[in-house]
Amino acid sequence: MGLKNKIPWWLRITAKVLLSRLPVGYAVWKRLGLFVHGDMNQPANALDTFLMHVKTAGLQLPLHDETNFALLELGPGDSVFTALIARAFGVRCTWLVDAGAFAMSDPAVYAGMAQYLLEQGYTLPFSTDFSDIDDVLTKCNACYLTDGVSSLAQIPDNSIDFCLSNAVLEHIPKLDFFRLVCELKRVLKPDGTCVHRVDLKDHLGGGLNNLRFSEAAWEGPLFSRSGFYTNRIRYAEMLAFFEQAGFACVIPRKISWDTLPIARSALAVEFQALPDENLLVSGFDIVLRHKANG
Repeated sequence: MGLKNKIPWWLRITAKVLLSRLPVGYAVWKRLGLFVHGDMNQPANALDTFLMHVKTAGLQLPLHDETNFALLELGPGDSVFTALIARAFGVRCTWLVDAGAFAMSDPAVYAGMAQYLLEQGYTLPFSTDFSDIDDVLTKCNACYLTDGVSSLAQIPDNSIDFCLSNAVLEHIPKLDFFRLVCELKRVLKPDGTCVHRVDLKDHLGGGLNNLRFSEAAWEGPLFSRSGFYTNRIRYAEMLAFFEQAGFACVIPRKISWDTLPIARSALAVEFQALPDENLLVSGFDIVLRHKANG
């Protein structure tokens, strides 16, 4: 176990609250490994994650048909690698939506991703001598939007064939979550598919320490703007949001603790009455499609 994993949750909160107030940009924190948006900046991980979601969705490769196959990724994080990967598999239009412009801008990074795809036997229908990130996006016919949930308003109705996200939904602000779900329902084609991997553990050490705090404290600016925020929506409540919006839900993967990783008495009052079977779920994959009657 590394030193980082030995740091107690309360010290992590204290450190991140203090560090996030310093006048330092995200690029510096990323280099230090303190505030990082996933591992989609590594070519092998990016490709493996993409293929995992395609398999979970039950889609056939390549991803194209007689119509304009369009893909939406929520939370691409530190790169727009998915645009290159999608293009290698025949996707004709890619939308990438995030809460900020976190993606690396160095064109050499994207040339490296392209080279990795070529080494794996895939092809790209353009030169990979990129001038900048905008050149990457243009060649991939991709649009990178960085205004969070509000960005989805720019995507036309019934235009997305496949939507994916990896450990992103738990970071959507709680007040925006149902709006996000409704937007996904709006943009998804009648025969489209969404696949999301959701991590319900706290992002402080892999337990449920985020449930110790009251709603007012957790959603307030001190915690919600300090780099460890999750919306704390539990498994059953999240499924209810999707079903309320008109999605049919399939859960191909669900991971649960054997016992609660926290004493029930340590939970904030709003979580103490939740049944064990709800609190024990630490993560899951969900496949969403339009309900047959919706």
